[in-house]
Amino acid sequence: MNKVGVYLRVSTHDQEKGIESQRHALEEYLSNHGIAGAKWYEDRLSGSNTARPQFQQLQRAIFKGQIKTVVCWKLDRLSRSLKDGITILTDWIADGVRVVSVAQQLDFTGTIGQMVAGILFALAQMERENLRENTKRGMAKAKAAGVKLGKRPKLFACDIKALLEQGMSMTQVAAHLGKSRQACYNALRREK
Repeated sequence: MNKVGVYLRVSTHDQEKGIESQRHALEEYLSNHGIAGAKWYEDRLSGSNTARPQFQQLQRAIFKGQIKTVVCWKLDRLSRSLKDGITILTDWIADGVRVVSVAQQLDFTGTIGQMVAGILFALAQMERENLRENTKRGMAKAKAAGVKLGKRPKLFACDIKALLEQGMSMTQVAAHLGKSRQACYNALRREK
């Protein structure tokens, strides 16, 4: 029996529900197809490139012949880049690896499967680029409306003032808060 690798991916650590729903669907697929002992690979990083630790482990296992079937929730979990996705898939299939997408109910082995995969990777890349453009437009609109963009401050003047009122020097305040003196001065200036 072929050794099966199961790959899950979400873009951030904050998407715990997303990874759990993928896991549930994949466990159900494995159970329904009588597959036991699958090796699981799980990343919480963007699919915009292949520099993901667990994905790299999966690649090494395929190269060594330890994995002959890859099961994923959707094809875009492997890559959100058309070029990377096509390269990954064609390399795997050339090595005799079967690739199955559970949500899309597709097996990408063979010529038709590769053609369909190309279309799905192109759609995933288009979706990623649309999201990027929408974010840029939203930020431009917010900036035009006077909204300050960037990270929210984690250092506030009221915290600094309270410590200064207790008799601490600015150097002591900075050390106590784990910030630089300049960051403390900037926080005081920002809230004037």
